[in-house]
Amino acid sequence: MQWRIMGLVAAATCVAVVVLVVLVDRASRAFELEQSRSIAMLTLDRAAVAYARTGTVGGTGAELDAPGVPGELRALVRQGRRGTQYGHGETGGDGPAMWAARPAAGRTLSVRLPLGPALNDLDAFNKSVLRAGLLTAAVVLPLVGLVARNMSRRLRSAAATAQRIAAGDLDARISARPRAFDEISEISGAVDSMAASLQTRLRNEQRFTADVAHELRTPLMGLLTAAELLPDGEAERYVRNRVKALCALVEDLLEISRLDAGVERADPRLCGLVALIEEAVERAGAGGEVAVLVPGVADPAAVRVWTDPRRLERIVANLVGNAHRHGRAPVTVTVGVDATTGVTTISVRDRGPGFPPGLLDDGPQRFRTGARERGTGHGLGLTIALGQARAVGATLAFGNAPDGGAVVVVRLPHGPAAGLAHG
Repeated sequence: MQWRIMGLVAAATCVAVVVLVVLVDRASRAFELEQSRSIAMLTLDRAAVAYARTGTVGGTGAELDAPGVPGELRALVRQGRRGTQYGHGETGGDGPAMWAARPAAGRTLSVRLPLGPALNDLDAFNKSVLRAGLLTAAVVLPLVGLVARNMSRRLRSAAATAQRIAAGDLDARISARPRAFDEISEISGAVDSMAASLQTRLRNEQRFTADVAHELRTPLMGLLTAAELLPDGEAERYVRNRVKALCALVEDLLEISRLDAGVERADPRLCGLVALIEEAVERAGAGGEVAVLVPGVADPAAVRVWTDPRRLERIVANLVGNAHRHGRAPVTVTVGVDATTGVTTISVRDRGPGFPPGLLDDGPQRFRTGARERGTGHGLGLTIALGQARAVGATLAFGNAPDGGAVVVVRLPHGPAAGLAHG
């Protein structure tokens, strides 16, 4: 924006200078010619009176039958009329001049006023105006550049803060100083006000979710205890399963509320990755049905990562559980270790219909399972996995394999002594 404003001001200044020079030149030339015409006619009339009285034109500034009278003016005199003409004359003369002529006793009485000096002065004036305009542009442009640079910097700061807010940092503020008649300050204040209002609403929603989950936990525990007292049978198993599912939903809501509030803190340490993944698979209830692959590594037990094992296990368990329930077998968990950078990735893939476009574009949304063909559920597993990944500094990438199936890649941060252990 800074260079655009400077370019626009420079162009506007140059156009203004050129227009000014052209207008001044035309107006000055028109005035000079009109004034010269009036003086030539006045001199001619006085010379005509003197010629009629004395028969001579000496000392009047006029000539009789001057050889340089322009042809058109000479023809006009032959018709018995008088007139003026701007030009160099028949013989070229010594520069531009204003001619005036009239008939006088069968002869041509003419007056010639040289305009060369006056027009040269006018050209010099135009050049001075042009130099003054360029000098003004040279002085004004740096000042405009400073102002435009300040505006650009403030707008970039506001845009960067807005991007931070859009990325989830609701504490970000522009904190611009209020200024009268300053649109950028108004925009900055509006963005800050929007962020504060959005933060308040989200905190109220998070607090409501946490309060509801806490209030539901106690009666659900009582309901679960009561279900244990029911006599064995199909009804007892159905009630117990439903109560357990409701308890799991409440626990998920509580976990999401903690993640949203940003109170979760990772407790990283060095741990074996493959053993952790196998425990996560068992936790997801898919033991024996999910293949864990570590290609290119002779000893899978040697793969170690620096992370919070509880949270990483939760991430893998949710991803495997989602693939197991909503995709199709076989489900594979592939561990990749970049020997150059030491970055470790975990890829979870199923052979189902894949993720819907909405999830790939916007990411997981709570209480939204996406496509109908991926099954039913309350849609919190992927949301929790994404929140726990942020807590441990990992990233999740959702995609679909070219030959079918959903793929989620967990990219773990590189920590102390992570990678492959050497004995």
